[in-house]
Amino acid sequence: MTSQIAPPAPTGTPSTGYRLRWAGLAVILAAEVMDLLDTTIVGVAAPAVRQDLGGSDAQIQWITASYTLAFAVLLITGGRLGDLFGRKRLFVLGAAGFTLASVLCAAAPGAGTLVAARTVQGLFAALLIPQGLGLIKAMFPPKELGTAFGLFGPILGLSSVLGPTLGGYLTGADWFGLGWRAVFLINLPVGLLAVFAAGRILPADRPDRAGRSTTGTDAGTGTGTGTGRIDPVGVLVLGLAVLLLVYPLVQGRELGWPLWTFLSMAASVPTAWLFTVQQRGVLRRGGTPLIEPSLFGKRAFVSALATGLVFFAALSGLMLVFTLHLQLGLGWTPLHAGLSMIPLSIGVVVGAVLSGALLAPRYGRRVLHLGMVLAAAGALGLWATVDGADGLTSWQLAPALALAGLGLGLIMAPFFDIALAGVEESETGSASGVLNAQQQLGGSMGVALLGTAFFGWARTDGFGHAAGLTYGLVAALLAAAFVIAFLLPRQARPDGEGH
Repeated sequence: MTSQIAPPAPTGTPSTGYRLRWAGLAVILAAEVMDLLDTTIVGVAAPAVRQDLGGSDAQIQWITASYTLAFAVLLITGGRLGDLFGRKRLFVLGAAGFTLASVLCAAAPGAGTLVAARTVQGLFAALLIPQGLGLIKAMFPPKELGTAFGLFGPILGLSSVLGPTLGGYLTGADWFGLGWRAVFLINLPVGLLAVFAAGRILPADRPDRAGRSTTGTDAGTGTGTGTGRIDPVGVLVLGLAVLLLVYPLVQGRELGWPLWTFLSMAASVPTAWLFTVQQRGVLRRGGTPLIEPSLFGKRAFVSALATGLVFFAALSGLMLVFTLHLQLGLGWTPLHAGLSMIPLSIGVVVGAVLSGALLAPRYGRRVLHLGMVLAAAGALGLWATVDGADGLTSWQLAPALALAGLGLGLIMAPFFDIALAGVEESETGSASGVLNAQQQLGGSMGVALLGTAFFGWARTDGFGHAAGLTYGLVAALLAAAFVIAFLLPRQARPDGEGH
């Protein structure tokens, strides 16, 4: 669905753009940074959270998984809500709710309360983040859109470097006795500034209450002719399918893998199929589906979903297990653990820049395959480094981390463009929303699967051996993604329409 943003007359024309567009872009980037920092910063603080609040291994996993799970389920709906009620209004609401939820996280008296507050954070993030793309397209003239979107890479890359380091510093510094709680309170000044600046700077918009949609280019929105109403049944069925899969993955090991955990995971498959049937029914009745059903008939797009699900599971699981091993297994401080992740983050930034600027436009899918090989080699290098080692230093881990980061960066830059190569223009909005939700869902699954494996092996074989085996599992997931990626198109759209 096209955005219904309609700035007032003085703000500019389609050729000149909105007068305060660059300041508006800064506000949107601040929200993106806040979300990314919250995703990466919490993992480093997780061991300190358990030490302070107690809680089981599963609850530690849920501190990360609950956020990304809630984000994934509501992300597709969040973009549609922006169409109906106004993107600026949803952006401000999302930023305010995210900030309030961050305060609730910092004040959590127990692990269960923290998981609940993290879920609320994820829900508000799903309202906040999807509005950015539509707002940018409304503010900038076509000739400046490439420059505006080009700023996302360096800014978000820098955030991925700062996140673990900042998390380690804030947790270890123990300002005012806050400890790990400071990693959530850091959102307070950023969030308040975003709310205030968004109200003053972002352009006024006119909600599309009729819900009539044309061709879709906004992430997370539906396409086609529709009634303009949210599909609550679709939201519930999709959420149920995800929960049936992720919940037993996180809780199963702690409960001894009772029969219901396997039945639950098996039931997620027909529930997902039921969701696709329900979405086709919505479309036949003239409604607006959460996801354009025609997308599931495209082999390239379905292959991209499978590839991305496995890849992002490997990435999120690697990040979690690495910091848990360093702190729980080796006894490193949160700051030491955060600083040790810098080679990985630098590798990601370098790989993304090389891929986006030089390699991906020329070599397409082959860059994805190269990245997966390098990332898997880095994971195997970590396995060889940590397994059986009596003591480790950050310098010993750095080469394998940098190699893994380089591979991950090579993958992330071209993935979304290639994934959208076979998607029709009228399906782009829905497809973009699904791909972003898939990224979050993959992260939740990675935390659940690899976190469960790590804690299970650690109880019997020790943390070092458990970390090595889990890095081997990361390499296996990347190998599976390598094979699935052969089903993707060889090149992204030559005109760059995949954004």
